[in-house]
Amino acid sequence: MLAYLNTSLGRLRGISILEGLSLLVLLGIAMPLKYLAGQPEAVRIVGMAHGIFFISYVLLLVQNTIEQGWSVGKAALGLVLSVLPFGPSMPSGGCL
Repeated sequence: MLAYLNTSLGRLRGISILEGLSLLVLLGIAMPLKYLAGQPEAVRIVGMAHGIFFISYVLLLVQNTIEQGWSVGKAALGLVLSVLPFGPSMPSGGCL
């Protein structure tokens, strides 16, 4: 995991994994807890973490777009893939 921190592209991939995990936890655990068990605290905590991870992902995507000289289309693909859990981190899921 520490190898991800050495490069900006590695940090982008690492945060995309965390963002995907947080989305899955939000949709698969926190939301059912809120609506089926009446416990909204889980959505507040996981939702905040997911929001922070998503904003970090977008900022790192912009950083990598500038540093790597990516086209606007490739950056837009990164944004589209960000709505799929683990979309940007999939080896065959695109060119990120």
